[in-house]
Amino acid sequence: MLRSLYAGVTGMRNHQLRMDVVANNIANVNTTAFKAMRASFQDNLYQTLKSTSATGVSNVAPLQVGSGINIASIDTVFIQGALQVTGRALDLAIQGNGFFAVKKSLDSDAVYYTREGSFFLNTEGYLVNSQGYYVLDTSGAPIQITDQVASIQVARDGTISYIMLDGTVNTLPNKIGITYVQNPESLLREGQNLYTVSPNTATPSLGEAGTEGRGTIEAGFLEMSNVDLSLEFTNMIITERGYQANARVITTSDEMLRELIDLKR
Repeated sequence: MLRSLYAGVTGMRNHQLRMDVVANNIANVNTTAFKAMRASFQDNLYQTLKSTSATGVSNVAPLQVGSGINIASIDTVFIQGALQVTGRALDLAIQGNGFFAVKKSLDSDAVYYTREGSFFLNTEGYLVNSQGYYVLDTSGAPIQITDQVASIQVARDGTISYIMLDGTVNTLPNKIGITYVQNPESLLREGQNLYTVSPNTATPSLGEAGTEGRGTIEAGFLEMSNVDLSLEFTNMIITERGYQANARVITTSDEMLRELIDLKR
């Protein structure tokens, strides 16, 4: 009897966690380059009441009772989000696989990865993201434009060219780098659309856009969130019903315990 109570508790607790994941997805439906998350369940530990035995004709199935559910994983779904036209030269979207690489400071060794390509030039001419992190080129160095920029253009392979006030066209020697990660699902979320590597992440490969599995850079676009609202609302309904069903298990088990206690009266 108590086993069913605890099984219902695990069901409610884990369905609540799944609802938290769904709520976070819906909250970020308009977050640039946000990747949806998905919670998966697995059955919990089983208690064997009777082992398998041979009858001479066939094997008798063992008697086992489960103890509820657990969260198996909370995955990140790295499917391409739709591209939204902005027309701004330094709004960049990745069409395909890969991440922009950024550093928090010029002397930092920690590299962060992001799909958000809303970039700016700071007061020193460095290309930075909306948090002020420095965007890296194909060699892993920050990108800087020291001359006065009348207009900037970014090609699909990451080449940056700009027109000076006197009409001269210059091209930076290094291109905007794109990092390819073989197993992006293993990346750790750091907030602010940033990811870092985990112990399970394959070695990231920084290089030129459009090569070795890396996507191309589309200037004048931003990648939208890949959250599917119809799917999330469906998951919300399913999760709510699962929560209600597990709550019903608890109330029914409680009624059975009450009946057992009333036998003494």
